[in-house]
Amino acid sequence: MEVRYIRNYSRAKPVKNVDPVNEYIESDQVLVIDDQGEKLGVLNTQTAIQMAFEKELDLVVVSPGSKPPVAKFMDYSKYRYEQQRKAKEMKKKTQAFELKEIRLSPTIDKHDLETKKSHCVKFLQKGHKVKLSIRFFGRMITHIEIGKTVMNTFLEMIQEVGSPDGKPSMDGRSLIVMVSPNKTKGE
Repeated sequence: MEVRYIRNYSRAKPVKNVDPVNEYIESDQVLVIDDQGEKLGVLNTQTAIQMAFEKELDLVVVSPGSKPPVAKFMDYSKYRYEQQRKAKEMKKKTQAFELKEIRLSPTIDKHDLETKKSHCVKFLQKGHKVKLSIRFFGRMITHIEIGKTVMNTFLEMIQEVGSPDGKPSMDGRSLIVMVSPNKTKGE
């Protein structure tokens, strides 16, 4: 039995042109707007493409949902560049944060708590959210109040740079709280 393989087969979906442009417009008729913004009326798509080429522009569908679709004469490469630049600006404005986790113990020593505090402060100053967790092993689960005391002490230590999003809560055998960075006066 001979095994055949398909060469260059990829499961990735083929990249589809986002905007219907020129020959890729599927509609027979389009409502055409010229490059100055004036309506030219409903035209045959091929005629509209010819008119766009005469002006050395592209015919781009700007409103595909309407009946008939609205198409405009424009320089498509310039239009795509502007769209990508706007998307990049919007992405810059949205603040991306990472979630960092700091694990504590109900039997943590004071020096270890100070070390964990310095790590947490560093994360919060960089603008990351921090997940504080205390894991109870074995019979420690019978003394949750000790873990809550450690958690509250730690939250008091970092209150200048971060504030908890809620009260510490139990999740299985762990006591968990999320801490967000405080807003500074410059923001």
